[in-house]
Order: sequence, then structure tokens, then C-alpha cells
Amino acid sequence: MARLNPWRWAVLGLAALYFLIPLAASVVFTVDVPGRGVTFDAYTRIVSTEGFVSSLLLSLELAAATIAVVLLLMVPAMVALRLGASRLRPVVEVVCLLPLVVPPIAYVAGIATVLKWGPEYLSRTPLFQTFVALQDPDFPVVLVLAYVVLALPFVYRALDAGLRAIDVRTLVEAARSCGASWPQALIRSVLPNLRGALLNAAFLTLALVLGEFTVAQLLGFRPFAVWIFSISGSQAQMSVAVSVLSLLVTWALLLALAGAGGRTRTASSRG
Repeated sequence: MARLNPWRWAVLGLAALYFLIPLAASVVFTVDVPGRGVTFDAYTRIVSTEGFVSSLLLSLELAAATIAVVLLLMVPAMVALRLGASRLRPVVEVVCLLPLVVPPIAYVAGIATVLKWGPEYLSRTPLFQTFVALQDPDFPVVLVLAYVVLALPFVYRALDAGLRAIDVRTLVEAARSCGASWPQALIRSVLPNLRGALLNAAFLTLALVLGEFTVAQLLGFRPFAVWIFSISGSQAQMSVAVSVLSLLVTWALLLALAGAGGRTRTASSRG
């Protein structure tokens, strides 16, 4: 094992250089102004820039809604697969992994076609207002639905790994034998043991929503990633500064998630 340590350090060093060199170049670009030297104006002006707060809040709201919907959809389904519908597992796996195969452009084109077709043919029905509400710029529900589909592969893998690590059937049967209903058995017995998997799924979904650009841009909405792109032409330094800050925030969330997962495993091992 000791002979592998230099190779591990070499791989980690190369990986660090691969990620840190572009990041360092981006930071230098944001603080080095020709003729003025080093200045942090690009960072100090971020909060006061028009659209920053509204776009960031919109992305966070979309992320929260997407996380809630995809977990409410996938957790009961995955638990049911483990308990008594194992034959359907290949079907569910293929369906959940399809977003990795379908090109985002084709996916958005299909959504846009449906959104145009609905108001045209359903203008005299109550469903017309549904299509209007789905495209509300203040909170576009259609983006939540699109992001749920895009997040399915990541959430599926995270939950599948978590469920493989525990004996779901024994936990549910023990809870049921104590008089718990099926929802109570899921909430009180299964979910506490899936805390790490749930955190992983939530973090991956959050990262996807915060960084997603194609769907929101082509559908005409302006969350955080689209706002960064919109200011890149006129305020290149600020757009790079915002990207650097968002990357650092994402890394901070990842470290917090790793720390929470480590504490969870330590507590469970002590118990």
C-alpha cells in the first residue's frame, strides 16, 4: 500500500492543477485591470448589478422546488422497487437514464412545441390557463418540470447506492410489526438511513439547476446562468467574477455535504 502513495499524490496533484490553473487564470482576469493594477471592483459591484439578486433567487427557488418534486417522486418509487417490484427495476432504470441520451436541444424543442400547441388548440378550455401558469416568468413551473427530468439520472444513482447499503425490507417489516403505517415506516425507518443519499441527490440537483443554461435560454426565461451569459458581452470581468463565486459556493456546499455525510456515518457506526 505504501508504494501506491506517490502515485496517488501524483494523480491528485495533476487533478488539482487541471482544475486550479483555469480557476486561477479566471481570478487574475477579474482583478487585473490594465492601467489600474489589481482591483476588486468586479466583485464589489456584483450585488448592486441589476438582475443579480432576482436571477439568483429565481434559481434557488427553482432548485428547491425541483429537489422537492424529484425526491417525492423517486424515493417512494425506489423503495417500492426494493420491496416488491424488483422486476420493474430495469424499466425504471432505463427511463431514468434516458435524459443522458436525449440531446438537450431536442428536449427543449419538444417542450417548446408542446407549449405552442397547447394555447393554440386549448384556448377555449380551462387548460389554457394551465399553460399560461406554467410559463409565468416570476416562477416558471415548466422549468421545474424540465429540471426534474434532467435530474432523474443523478437522483436515481444516488438513491440506488443508498438503498443498496441498507436492508430496506427488514427496516420496513420491523416498523410495520410495531404498528407503523406504510408512510410512517418510510419516514421514520427508511429515510433516516438514507440521509447521505438524499443529501447527495439534493446537492447534484442543486448544482444542475444553478448551472443549467440551454433549457432556460431557449424557453425565454432568465435564471442565474442566463443572467451571467447576458452580462458577459458588456461586463466580461463581472461575469467571470460571478462564475468564480458560484463555483466557490458550489465547492463549499460539496465540502459541507461531505462533512455531513461523514458525521452521519460516524454516528451510525457508534450506534
